[in-house]
Amino acid sequence: MRAVVFLLLFTILFVFSNTISAQQKTDLHKNKPKVVIGIVVENMRPDYIQRYWNKFQNNGFKKLYTQGAVCSNVHLSQHIQNYATGTATLFSGINPSIHGIIDKTWYDRLKNKEMECTEDDYYFTVGADTDAGNASPVKLLSTTITDVLKIYSQGKSKVFSAALNRETAIFSAGHAADGAYWFDIESGRMISSSFYINTFPDWVRLFNSENYAEMYSYRTWTTLLPEATYTESLRDDYLLERGYFGEFNTFPHNISKYLKRTENFKPFKTTPSANLMIKDFTLKMLESEDIGTDEHTDFVTTVFSSMDYENNSFGPASLEMEDTYLYLDKYIGELIDSAETRFGKENILFFLVGNTSASYPVNYLKEEFNLPVDNFNVESAIALLTSFLNITYGENKWIEHYADLQVYLDHDLIKKQKLDLDEIRNVSSNFINQFEGVQISLTSHQLERGSAANGLLEMLYKSYAKNRSGDFLFMLKEGWQPIYKFKKVNYTDQSHIPLVFYGSQIQPQKIKERYNGIDFVPTIAELLSIPIPDKCQGEIIDQVLVK
Repeated sequence: MRAVVFLLLFTILFVFSNTISAQQKTDLHKNKPKVVIGIVVENMRPDYIQRYWNKFQNNGFKKLYTQGAVCSNVHLSQHIQNYATGTATLFSGINPSIHGIIDKTWYDRLKNKEMECTEDDYYFTVGADTDAGNASPVKLLSTTITDVLKIYSQGKSKVFSAALNRETAIFSAGHAADGAYWFDIESGRMISSSFYINTFPDWVRLFNSENYAEMYSYRTWTTLLPEATYTESLRDDYLLERGYFGEFNTFPHNISKYLKRTENFKPFKTTPSANLMIKDFTLKMLESEDIGTDEHTDFVTTVFSSMDYENNSFGPASLEMEDTYLYLDKYIGELIDSAETRFGKENILFFLVGNTSASYPVNYLKEEFNLPVDNFNVESAIALLTSFLNITYGENKWIEHYADLQVYLDHDLIKKQKLDLDEIRNVSSNFINQFEGVQISLTSHQLERGSAANGLLEMLYKSYAKNRSGDFLFMLKEGWQPIYKFKKVNYTDQSHIPLVFYGSQIQPQKIKERYNGIDFVPTIAELLSIPIPDKCQGEIIDQVLVK
């Protein structure tokens, strides 16, 4: 009798548990968004939102920040802060030491030349007769969240990206995307690589036929609102603001005149009109690529810019930066409204994230606030190091390459001279450590030993990649910035980035706990009910999942 009762109870529990499990799976499937729309902004400080809040419209940043889950304490912990490395880290959930994109460029010892992180001559440009599309994501050594989505859906989910810079477009799209598009400064067109597509879509061809870049470039950049109302920013003619070409720092900006200086469309990328073009391109993409038409979640990333390479020429306190964000707020609002009308608010998951932050210019911090900061002249430091090595080891070209706070020694020369490589690494690193603006310098063999260090050393350990990084890496003190004689640098030491989720499954809330940029991937994977990438180093932001 007891056996019969036990069997009956087991049967009831089995049926009940299977019913609950099936119900959970049904609910999970039912709650999955049809479309994910990622809004990535380059060089975005989180405090821009508070600063410009009163001038934002209701359907752009304000909608995201009042109706979304706002993660207010998110940081990118990496040695070099730039849009290429930042995007690779965000979309893989892995630190640069593993995913391999340590910088926008690095020195390839085997090829004896500096390599760009997406450069790939095996593939060709689609959409223009230039080399700007000779690129691929093959140097990204990790899978992205978009790759996982494609694999999990057996290729049925659609993945696209659109950006001004190809590195951001490629690393947000991943390896398995249906399309990644970026702006070509030579042709003024949106292009792609044969890695992603062989036949250029008609809708992109038609979009390019409108000549947006040329058309918008002949519209003088004027402020969205009367200049007198921009009380959150410095005066337009602020003396320490370098401006375009070191001379044009006031409105209105004659962009067509700037194009004649560069003989390409590069200055166009620094204007609100470039963000307008990306917004229009994204809307056309949503309309033309059968996005959100089946039960498989599609993923579209659109990337906007905060003045691109001219970011440091104006700075976070400039009137140009405020105007950029007021225009961007308008474009984001139009994107959200259009997408919600097309797909239904309940069917879309939006996220807003920055792939880099922005620093205040050195002269501004020194002159206005007396902060102990300065410029670090990289070329002068390397020249002094070279002289020191020549005195110590004899006249030779001991340094093979240097860039972005890392130095590559000539291994072949050192071996030929029968010298100890680690000794010269230590000597060189210690020499650089003595400069006033240097916070810390560590050699590659120190970094290869590994460390669980937090704080000051964490960024170096998380960013060193064998065979790509230099023989020693160094960090500057807070607020210091590197300068070169003939090279323009868009440098920041700020790691604080915005992260907001809005739409399907998201409850409005403020999340103040500290998180890392690598936590974005596991969180969105949970929201999409797909596997977290195997090598992902981040953790789920649990509060975002609360319903």
